[in-house]
Amino acid sequence: MSVSKYLGLAAVTAALTLTTAFGAVEEGFTSLFNGEDFTGWKMVNQHGPGYLVKDGVIICPADGGGNLFTEKEYSNFVLRFEVKLSPGGNNGIGIRAPLQGDAAYAGMEIQVLDSEHKSYEKLQPWQYHGSVYGIIPAKRGFQNDAGQWNTEEIVADGRKIKVTLNGTVILDGDLNSVKDPNVILSHPGMLRDTGHIGFLGHSSHVEFRNIRVKELPYSTQDNVAPEGFKALFNGKDLDGWKGLVADPPTRAKVSPEALAEAQAKADQRMKDHWKVVDGALEFDGKGDSLCTIKDYADFEMLVDWKIMAKGDSGIYLRGSPQVQIWDPVNFGLGSGGLYNNQKNPSKPTVDADKPIGEWNSFRIFMAGEKVSVYLNNVLVVNNVTMENYWERDKPIYPIGQLELQNHGNYLWFKNVYVREIKK
Repeated sequence: MSVSKYLGLAAVTAALTLTTAFGAVEEGFTSLFNGEDFTGWKMVNQHGPGYLVKDGVIICPADGGGNLFTEKEYSNFVLRFEVKLSPGGNNGIGIRAPLQGDAAYAGMEIQVLDSEHKSYEKLQPWQYHGSVYGIIPAKRGFQNDAGQWNTEEIVADGRKIKVTLNGTVILDGDLNSVKDPNVILSHPGMLRDTGHIGFLGHSSHVEFRNIRVKELPYSTQDNVAPEGFKALFNGKDLDGWKGLVADPPTRAKVSPEALAEAQAKADQRMKDHWKVVDGALEFDGKGDSLCTIKDYADFEMLVDWKIMAKGDSGIYLRGSPQVQIWDPVNFGLGSGGLYNNQKNPSKPTVDADKPIGEWNSFRIFMAGEKVSVYLNNVLVVNNVTMENYWERDKPIYPIGQLELQNHGNYLWFKNVYVREIKK
């Protein structure tokens, strides 16, 4: 029976656990498409008629498109589907994408393209079918001719992305291997660890069917670093940390002997006021900031934090203030902004804080003078220049310590990880 239905901007929200119209789903997999309508999907930025369903197939017509996303978010998964392109066809598979923004940048896009069409002869390698768009190129030569069905599998497991097309692995990449800061800064979505799966239509006729997904384990253990990261806090003691001695310009002027003496005093003050309680760093509000012993240049940092009502804190990058932490109710603005910027943006784009007393999560990426910040998986600072608070006439220092800052109130931190970015 032929069923043809258009999807409007309002999507049905029911969960989907059906089999496809073409037979039983493999063990461990769940069908994302019931073959009849868009239950479990949400349309964003619809072009023309958007998408339609006909004969158990999702169709992006040539006069339609937009982003058709799953209502559910996925972290680690195996996605299997079949895709058929018209000559010159162009679409994409969004993964770990938010509902807002360009999914190829705000999330990731696995390219869907009639790669051998003459109009695409001079594309960049990362623009062809199966590539992580703009990031990792896929192998070519394993795509069926336009008008024929292709079978495809996308595996997203942590930072590992693998694409298999018609039985051949055409991409097997590690996002942590991407070392070009400009690529990372222009594709902040590659740092996300969860989001929606979707079809990214470009007013080109493309068809999809047999769409199913298997979720892979995604669990974290406190203070155990994800692959590619190093734990800066072991959950047990203050190993790897030191007390705060003045600011970077002042420290640079002090003799090695005087600095060592000041550091010893600062370390004792650190031990007096920073403790490890139930696997978290706890500050009693009476000491100074906690500093890494090691200095860092370009890096990705993860850190969970919790504050009390009217709390005020921050994360110093290369010894400079700061990615802001505070009570958004008390201060009228959310956390995550580059608070001390004067010429460049200083405020977060959106308030993404959790209620006071709950744990929040930062993902901070810094390369050169540029900083991007995720707060609770929401991009609140995107590729913003961080200014030198200590010496306003100079750019931010190229290397320096990381600091957990305080303003005389109780604070908690855990899951402090860093991944250095070195070409």
